[in-house]
Amino acid sequence: MTPDNKFLNRISDTDEYITPVGKYPKFFPGIRFFPKLINIVVSSSRLAKKGIYDSVHWYDSSIDVVRSLEESGIIMHFTGMDNMRKVQGPVIYVGNHMGTMETMILPAIIRPVMKVVYIIKAELATYPFFGSVAVARDPILVGRDNPREDLIKVLEEGNKRIQAGKSIIVFPQKTRSDLLDPDTFNTLGIKLAKRNNVPVIPIALLTDAWGNGRYIKEAGKIDPSKEVHLAFGKPIYIKGNGNEEHQKIIEFITGKLKEWGREDLVKKTKD
Repeated sequence: MTPDNKFLNRISDTDEYITPVGKYPKFFPGIRFFPKLINIVVSSSRLAKKGIYDSVHWYDSSIDVVRSLEESGIIMHFTGMDNMRKVQGPVIYVGNHMGTMETMILPAIIRPVMKVVYIIKAELATYPFFGSVAVARDPILVGRDNPREDLIKVLEEGNKRIQAGKSIIVFPQKTRSDLLDPDTFNTLGIKLAKRNNVPVIPIALLTDAWGNGRYIKEAGKIDPSKEVHLAFGKPIYIKGNGNEEHQKIIEFITGKLKEWGREDLVKKTKD
């Protein structure tokens, strides 16, 4: 798959990206980051309300978030971007969901390679400023109150997005959490991929350098002592009932967390 030349400063041009060590200071990271984030979100919301927040603007704002985090002292380490170029057509991205960071930075990495949308909670579409930005990017909205209705909606709406040439990002955990619990990692992404005969690309994420806030989740601590890691796995094609492929995704994510020295974030399963 050929990267889209409309997007500048593409992180995804190579298989690996690392923030230059020592380039940015690490003092007062929250004070340095959040004013920039507010400006990015407000500016994006203004464009969205005018109906002109297209994929290029989405990419630009996502890159701005990456750079703002780096300028706050956080080191980013992304790997496996070549795996996105191993497929032709849409894919289902399946990853663990630790916090706000991944929803903000993934478009900067994925969008130059392929069109992509999120599955998000419907309530996010009502948030001030952020809601208009989210809706502008054609997400699949779910209520999270009725799992069966949500499944039907995701399968139906997911088919429409895939037919339109759009990949889909799925976070199978019910809510964002530092801890990865394999027992709560549902098979929605597998079902969506199997129904539409497209591959899954697993994403392992370590993004707790931007923590979840106690009262406002998006306003958590910015901690430059924690390095951010993101890894794309090889495309997985679904065969049979998908149980084996589901296990491969969990093993990829847990394996990466252990490789990054964060085995503490993987919940032990009972024998």
